[in-house]
Amino acid sequence: MTATLDKPVKAPTFRHVSVARRVKNNVATALVWLCFGIALVPLLWVLYIVLQKGAVAVTRTGWFTKSQNGVLPSSTSGGVYHAIYGTIVQSGMAAIIAVPLGVMAAVYLVEYGRGWLAKTTTFMVDILAGVPSIVAALFIFALWIATFGNPQSAFAVSLALVLLMLPVVVRSTEEMLKLVPDELREASYALGIPKWKTIVRIVIPTAAPGMISGMLLAVARVMGETAPVLVLVGYSKAINFDVFHGNMASLPLLMYQELQNPQAAGRERVWGAALTLILIIALLYAAAAAVNKLLTRNR
Repeated sequence: MTATLDKPVKAPTFRHVSVARRVKNNVATALVWLCFGIALVPLLWVLYIVLQKGAVAVTRTGWFTKSQNGVLPSSTSGGVYHAIYGTIVQSGMAAIIAVPLGVMAAVYLVEYGRGWLAKTTTFMVDILAGVPSIVAALFIFALWIATFGNPQSAFAVSLALVLLMLPVVVRSTEEMLKLVPDELREASYALGIPKWKTIVRIVIPTAAPGMISGMLLAVARVMGETAPVLVLVGYSKAINFDVFHGNMASLPLLMYQELQNPQAAGRERVWGAALTLILIIALLYAAAAAVNKLLTRNR
């Protein structure tokens, strides 16, 4: 028996892959690449058209440093500084509200969620994920403006964007927390560390790269929303630093406004604003990838 146990055990050899299986694998791979190419064609076509028509406006002097204040509808002067400011401010305020709420909700669902309250929270997040942007805008209008009597403002837009951003933050954070190995939690508990400190010092830092990427992608997702700005704030050609009073421009609102301009300069501003919005969102996606890579490397 001892001699038998002392004999080296050979690792099992893999069976030879049949020709039929290799053919099926190659066909499936080719079909996947074909579907990817078909899906990529309209995307590249849209990007090409936007670049072609919007490059003239974006490369013009003053596009990023001036507003449309005092600019005639037929004039090609001015820029979208006021609209860029409005887009960033509205999305930033929404992120300040949605990110903490979303992270706390995700931590509760993953680490503490049990019973009816967790099921209700999950159900409400699923409901919010399917709410159209116009419904969120009308809800904020009915509650914040019609009921409470507050004026239309950039802050009202941010409240609507919170409803759209919150489910994205919750779901992305929840998935990242689930990827943290349970062994890390168990090792922390074995050392006598309380659960709340384990979550704050071990679980969240481990999941931080994916969480931050999800947050940035959530911000990029709401930047191009049109319905909230159409319902909850008016357009202004000048920059407005008061987020609670007065009209404030944004890139989607500027595009909608200039679509009603029959002049060639209006169409040029529409394409330029669209390209500017694409560039900002692309920068956010690049920032999310860079932050994810940096935090993963330093972890």
